Amino acid sequence: MTQQTAAFLRAFPGGVRIAVRAQPRASRDAIVGPIHVGGVGDDGRGGVALKVAVTAPPVEGEANEAIVRLLAKVLGVPRRQVTITGGETGRIKTVEVRGIDLAHAQARLAAEPSGPA
Repeated sequence: MTQQTAAFLRAFPGGVRIAVRAQPRASRDAIVGPIHVGGVGDDGRGGVALKVAVTAPPVEGEANEAIVRLLAKVLGVPRRQVTITGGETGRIKTVEVRGIDLAHAQARLAAEPSGPA
């Protein structure tokens, strides 16, 4: 896994946090891969997020729910272990996934056919 890919993942006790850039109303649900975005990262100058495309519209939480379902499926965890903890109304989100470690999350994301290389 590349350094760029690992940049959107952070470990916390009991799980991982993922910086996500949502793309609602896409043609298909997919993990697109890491992208550079402004306003993400510790230095305040931008950073890397995992671009997640979903067919759901950004209305009444539909896109958020689709992102949660897709990440749960890709990471192999129950949906209840995936929570959006920041950015619920924006495109840049923080997603917490409990019950998974950093290495497992990296491996699952790297194995996703449309995911990060």
